Amino acid sequence: MLEACRRPEMICEITLQPVRRLGVDAAILFSDIVVPLVAVGVDLEITPGVGPVVARPFREEADLRRLPDLDPASVDYVTEAIRLLLPELGPTPLIGFAGAPFTLASYLVEGGPSRTHARTKALMYGAPRVWHQLLERLARITLAFLRTQIAAGAAAVQLFDSWVGALSEADYRRYVLPHSMTVLRGVAETGVPRIHFGVGTGHLLAAMAEAGADVVGVDWRTPLDEASRRVGPHRALQGNLDPAVLLAPWEVVAEQARRVLTEARSAPGHVFNLGHGVLPETDPDTLARLVDLVHSVSAST
Repeated sequence: MLEACRRPEMICEITLQPVRRLGVDAAILFSDIVVPLVAVGVDLEITPGVGPVVARPFREEADLRRLPDLDPASVDYVTEAIRLLLPELGPTPLIGFAGAPFTLASYLVEGGPSRTHARTKALMYGAPRVWHQLLERLARITLAFLRTQIAAGAAAVQLFDSWVGALSEADYRRYVLPHSMTVLRGVAETGVPRIHFGVGTGHLLAAMAEAGADVVGVDWRTPLDEASRRVGPHRALQGNLDPAVLLAPWEVVAEQARRVLTEARSAPGHVFNLGHGVLPETDPDTLARLVDLVHSVSAST
């Protein structure tokens, strides 16, 4: 996986495949949220069936010395990939992305994926000064990574906070929000749209809306009309069909997609998407039919 993320021609080809096959309205740069961590020297591998695994987890202040700022030259393969992509994409916009400070920190502290994030929370609660120093560094790395993608030609960027749903709203505001805000507001001057997405974050939507994104992503657990109420009248929404629905008969898929589109009408803007990633067993033909359906419904309303 990491090798593929460092090969411009492969990044280009994988990014283009959904656009060619499905006719989606935007391309998402093929990469991984841990790419900038590897670029700054973190000893990390993506283990099949497990996910990112950090050889030496970050547990104390001394470990921060192993986390320097990101040199854009260390991710020149991303710049080259975008250079190759833009002529191929033509008018189709390219969305860049990066992992949010909390989710990156959870991998560094836990040493890999975690169900409880116990070590992460222990550091957050027990050593708040170290915690904030860690997230400040990760925010700088993430911001530099997004700026590199924008400078190369990305038309929009998305900040993924996959695991932040493990926190209460109070803890999110105290330990996470300032650092996500650093990233999202740090790219505001570029003028590109900013999307902010988390998993299991229905209870955090109002707080996440304060981080500075133009669009707030919503997973499948929260109806979009309710999400719009929580986010407020000045933010568009992204989402939020349950990925598992795509394994059901087409009639069910169509019904659920229409429900999502109906619920989204209360928002000032809507980017139709799944509520999380595509499941590996999903039939690509179902995805293509879904794209056609959304285009058809959207054109008639």
